[in-house]
Amino acid sequence: MRYLFLLLLLFVTQVVSAADPLPSWNDGPAKDAIINFVKCATNDGCPLYVPPQDRIAVFDNDGTLWSEQPAYFQLLFALDRVKALADQHPEWKTEQPFKAILENDLKAAAASGKDGLLKIMAVTHSGMTTDEFEETVRDWIKTARHPEKYLPYTELVYQPMLEVLKFLRANGFKTYIVSGGGVDFLRVWAEDVYGIPPEQVIGSSIKVKLEERDGKPVLLRLAEIDFIDDKEGKPVGIHRFIGRAPVIAFGNSDGDLQMLQWTDRKPNTFKALVHHTDAKREYAYDRNSHIGQLNKALDEGTEKGWTVIDMRKDWNRIYPTP
Repeated sequence: MRYLFLLLLLFVTQVVSAADPLPSWNDGPAKDAIINFVKCATNDGCPLYVPPQDRIAVFDNDGTLWSEQPAYFQLLFALDRVKALADQHPEWKTEQPFKAILENDLKAAAASGKDGLLKIMAVTHSGMTTDEFEETVRDWIKTARHPEKYLPYTELVYQPMLEVLKFLRANGFKTYIVSGGGVDFLRVWAEDVYGIPPEQVIGSSIKVKLEERDGKPVLLRLAEIDFIDDKEGKPVGIHRFIGRAPVIAFGNSDGDLQMLQWTDRKPNTFKALVHHTDAKREYAYDRNSHIGQLNKALDEGTEKGWTVIDMRKDWNRIYPTP
């Protein structure tokens, strides 16, 4: 009898688990809002019904799908590339911001400001073919470790958000990344990690030029900005590359505000902000942070009734690896 009871308990547990599309979310208003919106959006008898062709969901990346502290991960990639290339550039030992990076003085590197950042990005992201850049990113993402958590960066994605992506796709939604980060950086690994193919990744880009090498065409990455997919650039990118307005949008910072406003133009849409409130399991920051500042968007989201996700309260798990 006890054996049968244990089997029955196991069966019930499995059924309950299978029935919950968001097991890493604690029961509460945020989880309910996501599930209820999707249920209604896919039920043609519901006032919030969304036809299949209009089921577009957009997601910021940094701070929304994976962590972004103590610095944006693409910037950490660039800093690692400076160190890897240093032997080819002895002049960097005395030239800022490279001198600061080689001496691990990030405060001095940051003091170089926008001009310094542009120098860093120019030497680490251009002057190579698109294939060469892809290979460089792929090698880095396999081997690099986070400076504080000592995990591969792809293990610092949010398990609750992976479940949201899967839940939406299971209900006929197309999921897009709309990031201020580099589109070519993201496309290398987004499909493996998020299940989002390269053609559904929108991001910032630099110019490329077609050249011929060894009798074959290649695309050369130039040190010229082509498109910035941040703030007001996000609605532009959505219009340019998707051609349909999203009905679901997730962000985490003021850089996502215009994307959420763009989604909010139409009634019966879902807008959400990930609020970083968990200093113990991840990081806690919002209004005064230099990375992922959440100030205006938090005020507007609260006022308009958008779903504000409290990471500490709403997520029972942060990363895929416990």
